[in-house]
Order: sequence, then structure tokens, then C-alpha cells
Amino acid sequence: MVEELAQAEDAVAACLDAATWTASEHDLIAALDAAHRLEQRLAAVKLSLVRELDGRGTAVAQGASSTAIWLRERLRLTVPAARRLVDLAAALDAGTPGVRRALADGHISVEQARVIGETVSTVHAAAGAEAADKAIGVLVDWAGQFDPALLRKLSTRILDHVAPEIADATDRAALEAEAQRSTRDRHLTLSELRDGRLRLTGNLDAETAGLLRAAIDPLTAPSGPDDTRTPGQRRHDALADLCRLTLRTTELPEHGGEPAHIVVTTSYDTLAGQLSVGTLDTGLRLTPQTVRRLACDAAILPAVLGGAGQTLDLGRQRRLITGPLRRALVLRDRGCAFPGCDRPPRWCDAHHIRHWADGGPTNLTNAVLLCGHHHRHLHHSDWTVHLGGDGHPDFI
Repeated sequence: MVEELAQAEDAVAACLDAATWTASEHDLIAALDAAHRLEQRLAAVKLSLVRELDGRGTAVAQGASSTAIWLRERLRLTVPAARRLVDLAAALDAGTPGVRRALADGHISVEQARVIGETVSTVHAAAGAEAADKAIGVLVDWAGQFDPALLRKLSTRILDHVAPEIADATDRAALEAEAQRSTRDRHLTLSELRDGRLRLTGNLDAETAGLLRAAIDPLTAPSGPDDTRTPGQRRHDALADLCRLTLRTTELPEHGGEPAHIVVTTSYDTLAGQLSVGTLDTGLRLTPQTVRRLACDAAILPAVLGGAGQTLDLGRQRRLITGPLRRALVLRDRGCAFPGCDRPPRWCDAHHIRHWADGGPTNLTNAVLLCGHHHRHLHHSDWTVHLGGDGHPDFI
């Protein structure tokens, strides 16, 4: 398989150098159709490989918390995209060979396969295997005419075509299945941009969408006739107001042993005089004006740093790595220190490199920040950790 894929890769690479401007319009359209079919066939191959690796437990054996997380690092995907890949691979492997074959033949796209797989699963649960087989034929035929969005709309009434005698009775079951998919696919992704901003993307289920609108809509109204903000800017500012209001409450749970808060790091000289750039515990940088504003309503916690920014002293605790010592860990590790993990500090535990029960001290040179999964993994695997010459953790 590896050799055959390498040959296919060489053939595709040769096409990249082709002079498309010399081709006729008819040939260009034919090439486009062929390239699209090839893309879907390669997707079928990739899904088959993902399913096999997932079944073997390769991701967990290599230290990842799931196949989706492993795919994120291996293929440089977003977590939602990786999860959809794993879910679709499992769906096509579970009783829908007709859908898998249609994808492998290039007759349907990956997104259409996802819609068909979900619909067939619902039909199978509501009307049995025979109706599910009929549904595959109907949906694959529709896929030749309609895009995934319209195909999904049409699929909500598929029982009218394959099992009309029970269509009305199972409509509620279909709605419940759609609600379950909405719950399963819910996610929110925060992607850091190069200039320190965040891009928010995600899918909210119906209930959460209602909660967000109820909370944010009253804050999005224009502040007056002179308000020149766009609707998008007003929603952005409303979300910021909502976060500030929430952080002022006393009902938020603790994160990693600390009350909910934000941490801004700056130097004493710049704090005492003309403030310079500040750094959040997530690594994002803030302008001097923003730091000045935040410093008006903040607790100032001193930390002694070496010339290279290494934390020298933030206090000591007897056993628990909390308070000043934890803040030192956050300053040093910036989140889970395990290779390839991007979980932020607030999701992490403080781990004793040499266990406290074995005589290990509770100090910065004997501690490392780990997310819950990698904390458990380090305790129950052959991985070891020690501080390197630069004072940062190395994993073996």
C-alpha cells in the first residue's frame, strides 16, 4: 500500500507541473471531475487507515489521550476536524459498506458520506436493516444531485421514501437523534493568531445557543446615536463585558488550585515607572496601555527572577504545589509540558518529578506542569521527566 500510494503521489505531483493553459475547456472540466473523484477515493483510503489505527490503540500507546488528539499532532489538524475524521471512519466501518463503496468509487464526497452515514444509522434504529439498505440507495442517488447541506435537509424525511408506514411515528425519534448529534458535535475552539488575538469557532447546541443569546443580546445594543461600532464589534465587546461580569462573581470553580483569575507578568521597574509590555499566563502579550488599565484593579504578587527570566523564588509549600510555587510553574512551563500537548495552565496539575512520598522536595526544581491525561500517563508508563540544563523539563 505504501508503494502504491507513493506512485500515486508521484503521478499527482506530475499533474502539478502540467500547463493547464494549453488544455481545452472540455479537458479542464474533465480533469476537475477526475481530481475530485481521486480526492474522495483518497479520503476513503485515509478513513480506512484511521479506523485500523484507532482499533489498534496506536494513539494511546504513543502517549496521546485519544486518536483524535494524535491525529491533530500527526496531520496538523484542528481537534474538531480530527474528531470528525475518527467518527466518520467508525461510522463507515459499522454496517454501511454501501456508503464506503460509494465514497471509494468517487460517487459521493466526504461531507455527503457523513450525512448519509448519520441518516442510515437513524433509519436502521427506527425501521431496521432492510429500510436502512433502501435508504443508502436513495441517499447515494440524491448525493449525485444535491450538496451536503440540502442533502441533510432532504434526509430528515427519508422514511417517507423507504418506510412510509412508520414515517410519522418515527419523526420524533429522528428529531431526538438530531439533538444527540448536536450534543455530540458541540465544541468551541480558541485559535491563537500571530498578533496575540484569538479566533473563536465552534458549534453550540440549541440550549447553549439560547443561553448565549439571552446573556449577550442585552449587551449588544448600540450605546447611543454616536456609537459607530459594527454589529460584529458590538458582539465582541458584549462577550468581553460578559466575561468581566462573570469573573467578578464568587461562584466560579477553582482552576488548578487557584481561584478564577488572569495573570499578567511584567517587571518591577516597568511597574514602578513607565509600564512596558505585559505577558498573560497563556503567553499572549499585552500593550502597556492595557497593563496600566489592569493594574488599577489587581493584586500585585512579587516574583524574584534571574537574568534569563528563570524563577528563583516564589515561596514554598510543604507538600501541595499551590499558591506562589504554582505560579512559578505557570511562568516556567506555560501549560502542560508534555511534548505536543497544548492544554493551558488552568487545565493542569503540578507533578512531583521525584514523588513526595519518596522523599522528593516540594520546590520548583522537582515540579512540572501536566494536564490530567499526561499526569496519569506519566505515573503509569515508561515515560520519565527531569529538568534540563536550561531549567525546563525534558521527557524521555
